[in-house]
Amino acid sequence: MAIISPELKIVENGAPLEERREKEKVILPFEKEGEYFVEPLGELPDKPVYDFFKRLFDIVFSACALLVLAIPMAVIAVLVKCSSPGPVFFRQERLGMNGVKFKILKFRTMVLDAERDGAQWSKGKEDKRVTPVGAVLRKVRADELPQFLLCLTGKMSLVGPRPERECFYDEFETYVHGFHERLKVKPGITGLAQVNGGYDLKPEEKVVWDMEYIKNRSLWLDLKIIWKTVLIVLTGQGAK
Repeated sequence: MAIISPELKIVENGAPLEERREKEKVILPFEKEGEYFVEPLGELPDKPVYDFFKRLFDIVFSACALLVLAIPMAVIAVLVKCSSPGPVFFRQERLGMNGVKFKILKFRTMVLDAERDGAQWSKGKEDKRVTPVGAVLRKVRADELPQFLLCLTGKMSLVGPRPERECFYDEFETYVHGFHERLKVKPGITGLAQVNGGYDLKPEEKVVWDMEYIKNRSLWLDLKIIWKTVLIVLTGQGAK
């Protein structure tokens, strides 16, 4: 991760972070160690051909996936509903490209009162809030399947940094300065960070992979990430 001046002032929506609303309580399953500074990306270079084919691929792939996976998704919905109390789907506000808020859609993998004490960053495979069915869905990334609908509407892409909640962005900026740089591209169902650690990565590790993806994004890189994701889904290899 590139080091920049510690005097960097993070600004969002025209106002410094310290002047924004009162933060939501955040619970992290790890200790913050040191400070990290993300290299500012500035204005990203235009890639009209890449953007066109990426959007086209998102639409075609997502539409086909929803048709092919309709029955498996129905089975998953029944398993989620029967395995623990609560709704089948999990909806939560996340930040998309340029900080635009949207509701993410996933199969529920945690118990109903998972955040009764506050917003909590996942502990990965050690997270006791995850249901038995949820653990299996997470291992093969099947909990993310409903997000193909968000790809069709353009709120997400197949590949990109995973979308996070605003309260986590605020919290991580206190020691991973520049974490908001990941908002310069559309969030994805899968991404370079997801296939290189996934749930087990800390924010300062996750943002390194995200920055590498943003700076080197291409159709070839997207296809490589999708292929690796498919291998994780089919074999479980690399899933964490």
